[in-house]
Formats: sequence, structure tokens, C-alpha cells
Amino acid sequence: MKIEVKTISDLTAQEFCQIAQERIKVFVVEQNCPYQEIDELDEAAYHLLLKDDQNNLVGYTRIINKNAKPITFGRVLVPKQYRSHQYGRLLVQATIEKAQELFPNQSIQIQAQAYLENFYHSFGFEPISDVYLEDGIPHLNMKFGVD
Repeated sequence: MKIEVKTISDLTAQEFCQIAQERIKVFVVEQNCPYQEIDELDEAAYHLLLKDDQNNLVGYTRIINKNAKPITFGRVLVPKQYRSHQYGRLLVQATIEKAQELFPNQSIQIQAQAYLENFYHSFGFEPISDVYLEDGIPHLNMKFGVD
């Protein structure tokens, strides 16, 4: 497994197309949630790609610093054919580590799908909100680290 972290200008056109296709498959089609999947945050984000030894994309997240604390990450995905191999755990751990490296001494706050609360809690995230609907899907805010 290898982890690559790139800005939008570092991604090749092929890489960005692959990321966009996977994000739309997961977040729009699978979750039946029509919304503007590619957005202005992509330009400012660090894109973390988890690739296997054959250079296949097996996981993706984007890390965002909105010029204020806390840091956030999202669009956490593992393509369907690679699920049940623990790549999600590897992906989230790598994302936390990279976020801490890029933005030391800052907390990380995410909008987690409610059914993943225990998953994120296993990394040290704590809920900081009640469950709410985001695009018709139950979410909650969770926080990791220092203020």
C-alpha cells in the first residue's frame, strides 16, 4: 500500500477523473443523494489517495483547512470492490496522521455519518453535536485532538 497526498494542481487529469468518478459512485449514486459533489473546496484541499501495489485507488479522502481552526476531512471512501479489507481503517489513520503533519497542534472536526460514530470513536473522535440531517442522511459532528 502507498499513500499519496496531492493538491489539485499536483493531480493528473486521469487521477482527478478517477477520484471524481468514485466520489460520484459512492456519495451520489450509492447513497441516492443528488448534490454538487465536486465543489470549490477541491481546489484548496489536500487529496489523500490510498493505492495498492498495482496502483489501483483503494481509498480516498480530502483534508481541508478553511483558514481557521479546526481542520476537517471528508469524502472518505473505499470503492465497493475493495471494501471488507480494512482499507477504511488504514485510510482514516493515514488521514489523521497527514492532517496532524500538515497542521500541527490543531484539532480535527468532521461531519460523520451517524452510523459510523463508533468507527470514528475508535480513532479518538468524540461527538460534539446531536444527530442532524445533511442531504437527508443522519450525521453528527465529531472532534479529535486539541483546540
